[in-house]
Amino acid sequence: MRVLVACEFSGAVREAFRAAGHDAWSCDLLPAEDLSPRFAHHYIGDVRELLAGTSDGGPWDLMIAHPPCTFLANSANKHLWIDGKRSNGRNEQRWRDMKAAAVFFRELWAAPIPRICIENPVMGRNPGIHVNLKWTQTIQPWQFGHGEIKRTCLWLKNLPQLVPTNIVEGRQPRVHHETPGPDRWKNRSRTLRGIAAAMAEQWGG
Repeated sequence: MRVLVACEFSGAVREAFRAAGHDAWSCDLLPAEDLSPRFAHHYIGDVRELLAGTSDGGPWDLMIAHPPCTFLANSANKHLWIDGKRSNGRNEQRWRDMKAAAVFFRELWAAPIPRICIENPVMGRNPGIHVNLKWTQTIQPWQFGHGEIKRTCLWLKNLPQLVPTNIVEGRQPRVHHETPGPDRWKNRSRTLRGIAAAMAEQWGG
């Protein structure tokens, strides 16, 4: 299959599918951080440039997308208000950013690709209203061999729900305890290898 992994800089999902024999490409505004021989299979730019003008089904058989959650996640909901307090009034820039993020999410969902998975944390009430799409299932890292807690939602189109592959103990909320710094968002957003492998194994047929 030809697989497009949208909004991925780590290469984790791309390489899981390539290891399974598929023609997988990642796309992000950032360069790929894995410097493997397959580094060339990464497009730097807006994923919509790859989707524009494609016919029904397009050149891709499957897209797995990880759109930025900065303005969509439930944890971001409080920032829609000045200083995080509703009594202070609306933070209009945050509302504009949230609505733009919701539009991007909907554009990915409407891409002319027959099978689509969009991954994101649990959405806040207001972003959820603008996205207006109910998630299909939620997964946890500890279901796929990683002793961590991070509830993640999957929106699935023409794909079966992901089946847990290795349920483990030692469940800690690592991403919530990530050390503050410029790379904190990167470390919190990477797809874990066990989940990427499950996607390639179960959706690569």
